[in-house]
Amino acid sequence: MEKQELIKEAFKAMENAYAPYSNYHVGACILLKDGKIFHGANIENASFGGTNCAERSAVFAAYSEGYRKNDIEALAIVSDGDRIAAPCGICRQVLSELLTKDTPIYLSNGKEEQDVTMAELLPMSFDMEDVIR
Repeated sequence: MEKQELIKEAFKAMENAYAPYSNYHVGACILLKDGKIFHGANIENASFGGTNCAERSAVFAAYSEGYRKNDIEALAIVSDGDRIAAPCGICRQVLSELLTKDTPIYLSNGKEEQDVTMAELLPMSFDMEDVIR
């Protein structure tokens, strides 16, 4: 699957966003090396801590099916915002453990795009090596 196709799939996922509080819709699509894809959309909650972001939804769906970081080919994250959809701090921390440091991440808002890696999104990440001694 080409980068633009993955971004298009992420925009399709964004249609399922539930964002009555922020009205900020986000979609994500994760591509696995075997060609399978998983979609995710942001789902808000009145208890804001209960909100789940699109990129975590997509990655958690893949992990729930038994896939792991070495199975992941790329991740696309899109939004309907004025700026490109960059992951929040919680997502960066979660993704830093669940993706490889060189996983391509495609960011878009439909007007502009930026390609980054996990290492570029979160340099000097706090990871398993910091916790397990």
